Amino acid sequence: MRHEPFYVTGTWMDEGMGVYAGWAEREDAAGTANPQRSETGDKVLVFSGEEYSESAAVQRLKELGHKVGSGRSAHLVHSAEEDPAFFAALNGQFQGLLVDRRAGAATLFNDRYASRRIYYHQANDGFYFAAEVKALLAVRPELRVLDERGLGEYVSCGCVLEDRTLFKGIRILPWAAAWVFRGGELAEQGSYFSPAEWESQGQADTHSYYRDLREVFARNLPHYFNGGGQIALSLTGGLDTRMILAWHKPAPQSLPCFTFGGANRESRDVKIARHVAEVCGQTHQVIAVGPDFLSRFAHYAERTVYLTDGCTGVHHAPDLYVNEIARQVAPIRLTGNYGDEILRRRMVFRPTMPDDGVFHSEFLQMVEMAAETHGRVFAGNTLTDAANRQISWFFYGLAALEASQVEVRSPFLDNELMRTVYRAPAHHFADGDVRVQMIRDGDPALGRIRTDLGYAGRGGPVVSAATRLWNCATMRAEYACEHADPRWVPGLDRALLGRKLEKTFVGIHKFTHFSLWYRNALAPYVREILLDPRTLSRPYLEPAQVRTMVERHVSGAGNYTPAIHRLITLEHIHRLFVDAP
Repeated sequence: MRHEPFYVTGTWMDEGMGVYAGWAEREDAAGTANPQRSETGDKVLVFSGEEYSESAAVQRLKELGHKVGSGRSAHLVHSAEEDPAFFAALNGQFQGLLVDRRAGAATLFNDRYASRRIYYHQANDGFYFAAEVKALLAVRPELRVLDERGLGEYVSCGCVLEDRTLFKGIRILPWAAAWVFRGGELAEQGSYFSPAEWESQGQADTHSYYRDLREVFARNLPHYFNGGGQIALSLTGGLDTRMILAWHKPAPQSLPCFTFGGANRESRDVKIARHVAEVCGQTHQVIAVGPDFLSRFAHYAERTVYLTDGCTGVHHAPDLYVNEIARQVAPIRLTGNYGDEILRRRMVFRPTMPDDGVFHSEFLQMVEMAAETHGRVFAGNTLTDAANRQISWFFYGLAALEASQVEVRSPFLDNELMRTVYRAPAHHFADGDVRVQMIRDGDPALGRIRTDLGYAGRGGPVVSAATRLWNCATMRAEYACEHADPRWVPGLDRALLGRKLEKTFVGIHKFTHFSLWYRNALAPYVREILLDPRTLSRPYLEPAQVRTMVERHVSGAGNYTPAIHRLITLEHIHRLFVDAP
């Protein structure tokens, strides 16, 4: 798990209690050094991640006589001594192990969204847990077996559901877990929080909801800028990062901003973000994905799958590349991650059925089963689905990839903010976007700049509606060209328009262009991986169909970008985690 030279590692053990723990994390992690010990030595805490306590809570601990260190999380072991509701009071994204020597108990815990994952395996000789599945596979090689049901869900949904994993015998800790061990054995599978606590609040009226949302966001936003370390803002052309700028109001030149860009053209994201940064008096730079990345794609593709334990695919290899560069700007990357999903209760993944013919019919039965499972588990509260389940299962892979390079912060998972959003009136999600009003109230100048999808900005309702319609249409056209969805669009473009649609729309919104890359610069790599006898021998594949798909794509006769993503990722999972010695 020591993936980079700038990682630090350590171990701590209490053989009498049957506890053996180790850690590996970036040296710039905002927390204090592990392990934390109370003054009496009765409590020991191993903690990874970030926790956003109010400064008043830390001051109270000092007034009680505790010697609190300077790190962001240095106070936590003392909070555990003083607060019987310690776990429920935590606010952030984290994982940890709290040992109470006096009580003879150790508690393994994570955050309310399981955004920092803990894998575990229960065996006759002990309970094994790790932040990365590769650590379990290293010490229990018999677990290097793919679970067919998990594989079907991965192909259908892009993730494994219900706290299962790709590997038989390995699961992940559910969100808000507090599992207690005594004598080295699991004694209690506890939980310190249930979303039902927030779901049961009842709805607020529109005025009260907006007032409370604005007050809570403004009051808690400073927590995400405190704690030391250089912070940079990953600025986009959308609403979420602009909402942060509208209410934080950084001093000129104090918050460096950057935007990820492509090689074909300047995207709307880049153009708008540059304008926003200029209005706010901040520096701005573009981190571009171009020839350098493509020349090293094989490295980044394999590395992406490895770092995330296969939880995200090779299509996110550019994200590893840009976050490596972002680290050179600042080790802490502030983002608007999850703002859209939380404030609009937006689901971004659905089960799909592959129609490219590359999978055996028997395996497709497992893919079909995934749709049934998805329909069953995502049938509850829409905000809980969009937040807890989606973050824990679907977003985890990309989050883990980014966190391998930088500390990623987002104010949109703040406990108080989330509790407030659960009170949103039902019609709120159909009557426009509350973020536009938040931006206008926080900084009218930022409210006059249109977003990449045409929100906010000057002009009346007719102009605004027309702009949104056009911008959304161009995004949909780019998606159709890139992902062949609908399937007939690329064929029509190729046969009748000479790829004019592709040339016109690709790069307007996105900084990755895999359809083009797989056909041109990355064609040798696609052939090398997917036409390899090892790949074609996988039991769930139809080799002849795979060969046909590859040749049709690289020749320009078809567009199979999503299928190529999927198959290259699956092959790396086999080679890295199953076939590896």
